[in-house]
Amino acid sequence: MKSLSGYFLMGFYLSSLSLFSTAVEQKLWYEQPAKQWEESLPLGNGRLGAMVYGDVLSDNIQLNENTFWAGGPHNNLNPAALNALPEIRRLITVGDYLAAEKLAAKTIASQGSNGMPYQTAGNLRLEFSEHKNYNHYYRDLDIGSAVATTRYRVNDVVYTREVFSSFVDQVIVVKLTASKRGQLSFDAYMSHPSAMVFSREDANTLLMQGQSMDHEGIKGQVRLASLVNISTIGGSINQRDNRITVKNADSALILVSMATNFVNYKDVSANALARARHYMAQAKNNFANDHYELRKQAHSNFYKNYFDRVILNLGKSEFSKESTDQRIALFSGRHDPELASLYFQFGRYLLISSSQPGGQPANLQGLWNHRQDPPWDSKYTLNINAEMNYWPAEITNLSELHEPLITMTKELSITGQESAKTMYGARGWMAHHNTDIWRITGGVDYTWGSWPTSSAWLSQHLWERYLYSGDKQYLAEIYPVMKSAVVFFDDFLISSPNKKWLIVSPSMSPENVPKATGTKIAAGVTMDNQLLFDLFSNTIAAAKILGEDKQHIPLWEKTLSRLPPMQIGKYHQLQEWLEDWDDPEDKHRHISHLYGLYPSNQISPLHSPELFSAARVTMEQRGDPSTGWSMNWKINIWARLLDGDRAFKLMRDQIKPAMTLDGTVNESGGTYPNMFDAHPPFQIDGNFGFTSGMAEMLAQSHDGAVHLLPALPHAWPAGEVKGLVMRGGFVVDMRWADGQISELKIHSRLGGNLRLRTHSPLPKSKEFKSKNARGENPNAFYRQPLIKKPLKNTSRMLPQLSLANTYVVDVATKAGQDYVWSAR
Repeated sequence: MKSLSGYFLMGFYLSSLSLFSTAVEQKLWYEQPAKQWEESLPLGNGRLGAMVYGDVLSDNIQLNENTFWAGGPHNNLNPAALNALPEIRRLITVGDYLAAEKLAAKTIASQGSNGMPYQTAGNLRLEFSEHKNYNHYYRDLDIGSAVATTRYRVNDVVYTREVFSSFVDQVIVVKLTASKRGQLSFDAYMSHPSAMVFSREDANTLLMQGQSMDHEGIKGQVRLASLVNISTIGGSINQRDNRITVKNADSALILVSMATNFVNYKDVSANALARARHYMAQAKNNFANDHYELRKQAHSNFYKNYFDRVILNLGKSEFSKESTDQRIALFSGRHDPELASLYFQFGRYLLISSSQPGGQPANLQGLWNHRQDPPWDSKYTLNINAEMNYWPAEITNLSELHEPLITMTKELSITGQESAKTMYGARGWMAHHNTDIWRITGGVDYTWGSWPTSSAWLSQHLWERYLYSGDKQYLAEIYPVMKSAVVFFDDFLISSPNKKWLIVSPSMSPENVPKATGTKIAAGVTMDNQLLFDLFSNTIAAAKILGEDKQHIPLWEKTLSRLPPMQIGKYHQLQEWLEDWDDPEDKHRHISHLYGLYPSNQISPLHSPELFSAARVTMEQRGDPSTGWSMNWKINIWARLLDGDRAFKLMRDQIKPAMTLDGTVNESGGTYPNMFDAHPPFQIDGNFGFTSGMAEMLAQSHDGAVHLLPALPHAWPAGEVKGLVMRGGFVVDMRWADGQISELKIHSRLGGNLRLRTHSPLPKSKEFKSKNARGENPNAFYRQPLIKKPLKNTSRMLPQLSLANTYVVDVATKAGQDYVWSAR
């Protein structure tokens, strides 16, 4: 960090002058149009997505509707699994892993559908043939209002285009204006890479209709209807050959309505065209009589109700005068705190835009995809990626946006009963490592398919939402899903060969291959043990809170007691497998066995210091170089390891150009010009992981207390954050200077004991008393996991992190009250 000291001093000086006095600008902006999709700017209302290129002569607004997927209702089960399961398990037990993996690839993995791809809804094309000689070009995405703007000059006329995906009107809106009357002329038409049918709806409206594609033997059954309506002030409108021509207008308003026949994962009986017409009729009525500004403001107000809940200010710098792509290119070599804040908020923007209650969860690309065959089908990968999408939901005050993932989990708990029974002869529900809009639960991708533990990870999200909200009615709704997942593993678990432990077999440590076996398939892997520890522990806790299943709790507790403990291997690492197979030179992108550190709370410097030290050794061995979601998971891990400078170093590694000057993509990952994360290719999980990682650097609540500034890097000596949410419903607003908290306000939504941990004394509080904390936190939302003592396959004692010098206080709070500490 020595080379950055000058940047730190400069950053502190700038911060001391401007912090809290000037709002941080929330814009991505550029001085040239997008040439590639990864340079265009994303808009979304949860259902309708748009990528805005901003080209002057031939603009493209690429479109998505979040239910337009290939195929139709089906499940992809392989019934051969039931008879093959005993032999697969026997082969694993005797150490013939290659034979076990080959058999599983034939009998567990689907031999047909491996999931359906999410598909593009086509494009809205706008042509301005007379604008060849333009200058003063500018385009931006204002993530403070969810509006994209393109502006340029031709001769003495300034042309402006505003685009947004309306949360309140359920259409995509494009407003075109010219600074002088009668100067706006353009052509508009729709296109799609597949065989769509184009027709005239009325004199001002185009219609495009079609059907999703067949895939892997599943017939495409999703119908898409898209309407484009144009109205103008002044000028003329003519329609010919499936395009609309506007001549000499003062301004134009374009409304895009899209809908499908999708009702739910088992029903595609709706009328797509009737739906699209309904949305269009409502929007035309709402925007009539020159109500554009009112409707734009209504859209932004809806959005800001979510976005404005969290404010982050790490200080200003002169680099805000540079375009976003330029700042991304130079971020790793200089101190640009505003760009770090913007990147954090961009993740929140993407979640608001791609995950709204009642809709589909954010998929592998969120809401945005320009291809018929996107990478990995843009599905839901359940062994990390889908879950990472929702890591920011609770902590960054977007709890309602967790709902689509929770609804998908409920739906999987229904389709997953089929896979549990048909493939494994078990009760309850389960799913493998991948699903899609049809909620498939069979194994996919051959040797990748034998991972049966996604139900446990998804159930963790169900429980986490309760820990933040304290909503017992919600807990009663999701408890049957958690219980059903427990019931499956009650039937599926088997005794390990030495009969001491209950283990998951077959499985794998996603998606790693131990050198000892040369195959992914394994049994009793550490991640599974951690996931099941959480599943059983949380379901037992939920049952006790709700007064349910008293007769089952002792049985579940017995199962819990027989799960394997975590182990420390011969290289002093946290062991990834049941056997000590870890290779200290292994640089695999997955760090699945560190689930127990993050996002879980089983590994702690306070309650399991040896495991905490072993987890750090694992991170040192895996190294920093990684891409996309893996890089951003590591940011979260280093934050949990309380090493803010290391987490910040990975932030610098993440915010680097993913594209070279010739437009090709680096294989080392980074960030695209539009701030999308590059795995590569684009995966949205990295954006969400970055946001959650920054939040974890500023405040944590998993280890028995609200820990403030637990991993603050030296690069942020002063700052302000408002609105972060901690477990138990505590909302944190704080300012800090010289690395110490100067002002703090905690809002208690639920009441109860507030335990605060800080690295320096808090300022004075006048209206309430705090006391030094003793013993376990009595607040039930801060219950600590009672993990087993780890087994050690090394005699070496590792250095342990001490928190003895931290300050820990308790405050008795009442629901709805604020508690303030201030140096003023």
